[in-house]
Amino acid sequence: MSSAAPTHPRLAAWWARGRRFLGVEAAIMGGAMTWVSERNLVAAISNAGGFGVIACGAMAPARLAEEIRATRLLTHRPFGVNLIVMHPELDALIGTCIEERVSHVVLAGGLPSRAQFERLHAGGAKALAFAPSLPAARRLVRSGADALILEGMEAGGHIGPVSTSVLAQEILPHIDEVPVFVAGGIGTGEAIAAYLRMGAAGVQIGTMFVCAEESIAHPRFKEAFIRAAARDAVPSVQLDPEFKVIPVRALANLGTRRFAELQLEVIGKHRRGEMTYEDASLAIERFWAGALRRAVIDGDVETGSLMAGQSVGLVDRIRPVAAILAELINGAEAALAREPAAAPAVAAA
Repeated sequence: MSSAAPTHPRLAAWWARGRRFLGVEAAIMGGAMTWVSERNLVAAISNAGGFGVIACGAMAPARLAEEIRATRLLTHRPFGVNLIVMHPELDALIGTCIEERVSHVVLAGGLPSRAQFERLHAGGAKALAFAPSLPAARRLVRSGADALILEGMEAGGHIGPVSTSVLAQEILPHIDEVPVFVAGGIGTGEAIAAYLRMGAAGVQIGTMFVCAEESIAHPRFKEAFIRAAARDAVPSVQLDPEFKVIPVRALANLGTRRFAELQLEVIGKHRRGEMTYEDASLAIERFWAGALRRAVIDGDVETGSLMAGQSVGLVDRIRPVAAILAELINGAEAALAREPAAAPAVAAA
């Protein structure tokens, strides 16, 4: 995709800041999807001109180092690593990224500390973080984030309560110190162009790459995505405010129905004094343990977790990553070309 920039002059100008920050031709980051965003898909996205991101998930430091090295055997282009802030070995994982000379580290699942940003900077890495609100965005910039990601509730996996379009309106006009990438429900070039016009430096896309040829997701997992409509990707249900359920967007299946039934069962037992609060909470929390791997790797689409964003309704076939990126880029360029407005002045990265 080396011709992406010169053949799309308007788009190249609109997302120049994001391209420069990531060191790529197309300012499209691959969303980090556990079990899906591994060496093959990550390398394919980077080789096609985007920016692949390894999903560390629950990996131990040694396993992450292995994945980083394996990815480098498949691509010589830039890629990043996504780390979960709540991971019990976060400090060691940051050390692994520094030792393996990872250029960009995405800190997800919480607000990173200033010390974590400083450590990454000292190790030569750029740090990105997710901003769930404008106050959080400002705090992250002050703490040292080199770039922000706004991810709306349309995204797959763990989600917040606010939509992508509202987050973009809340944050983009007020943050210009660092590049800001927008994520959640993006599946067309027209949507990319719209967020660039609002001030985004680029976008992050996950769901659209699940059914790529290079994705190792099980054929049944991919088939479920192809069959699904946007309304099939729903947040997990919390039946009782006393028993917290972290919202996760996934395709509804037998597993989601059983989860609701389990909550009713264990909450009822707790109310009747047959189960302690701690045991009931643990039963709810552990229901989905291993469910994502069962779905992605083993193909258990009935009881596994089919994490998907609402853009799943736009996934209609299996095709190469390069074809997916080309369609997104061409659509964005066409959308920008229909408008007479000049591209914005490019801010410093």
